[in-house]
Amino acid sequence: MRLQPVHRARRFVAVATSPGPGPADRAWAGEWLDDAEGALFDRLRGADRAHSIAVARAVAGDPGPDGARAPRWVVSAALLHDVGKADADLGVLGRSVATVLGWLGGPSVGRWLGARPWRGPVGRACRAVGRYIRYPELGAAALAAGGSDPRVVAWAREHHRPEADWTVPVAWGRVLRDADDAAG
Repeated sequence: MRLQPVHRARRFVAVATSPGPGPADRAWAGEWLDDAEGALFDRLRGADRAHSIAVARAVAGDPGPDGARAPRWVVSAALLHDVGKADADLGVLGRSVATVLGWLGGPSVGRWLGARPWRGPVGRACRAVGRYIRYPELGAAALAAGGSDPRVVAWAREHHRPEADWTVPVAWGRVLRDADDAAG
């Protein structure tokens, strides 16, 4: 995972201050999602839904590679790339801690934290941080279980990986990555 300090700082402010998307934005997003995807999308915090809609609107509105319009799977991938964050249910400070720990240790730290037998608030917090660190794989698993397009599933899992590790078409992956980075 890339740390991306500027992107992370913008996301920190957005998560702390965003009221979430309005009804018109949510309705627009719903046009791109099936019922199972819509249910997963609605589990996200308001700030995450607003961010995903901003990413999706960018990819839907701009011509992609070779001037082509974004296919449905690309817009759906933009809307659903962060869906695994819903399983962590962390506030802005917890997410910040999880981001740094994930950057330092990767998914293995998330699995380690999730497997600790600690009880009480410390155990709950550690498990939540572990889930947040692993949100790409958790989101991909939820999308796969719901029958999403395999490219949408792949992007949820791969969107923080290096380009060389993507299984989605690289040109569309670049469009998605750049929109995600720009949306803050």
